[in-house]
Amino acid sequence: MLDIKVLRPSDTVGLVEMEQVRDFLFDHLDQYGDEKSDIMKAINYALNKGITPGGFVVVGRDEGEIVGAVVVNKTGMEGYIPENILVYIAAHREKRGKGYGKAMMQKAIETAEGNIALHVEPDNPAKHLYEKLGFTNKYLEMRLNKS
Repeated sequence: MLDIKVLRPSDTVGLVEMEQVRDFLFDHLDQYGDEKSDIMKAINYALNKGITPGGFVVVGRDEGEIVGAVVVNKTGMEGYIPENILVYIAAHREKRGKGYGKAMMQKAIETAEGNIALHVEPDNPAKHLYEKLGFTNKYLEMRLNKS
């Protein structure tokens, strides 16, 4: 039975729980992931106590074990940029195909105030789920990395 919890900036979320979500995402994002420090930055941004625009984290557990997580950051913008960006989503690799990802995405969509953007690589199998949930591809993202 999937138990979904939304963590918000107004909640008391301990470092241990934040690190559990970070470690889960790091382990299960596969080739689409980032370094632990970058994942933790997104979680801290989402759960910040009013210093940043904030956001939220959705955590799915089955029998106490994390089976999925979503991190959404508010952009602080409206209209010309979506109000939210879905930064990370992952389902446990051994439990994929059981609807956990869809349930967590639906909870994230329901929780978010305003529009949501996300970035997905063309070969990511989750792209089909996003399209089924109503996400469209209107733009081609381009980046300039000044490193």
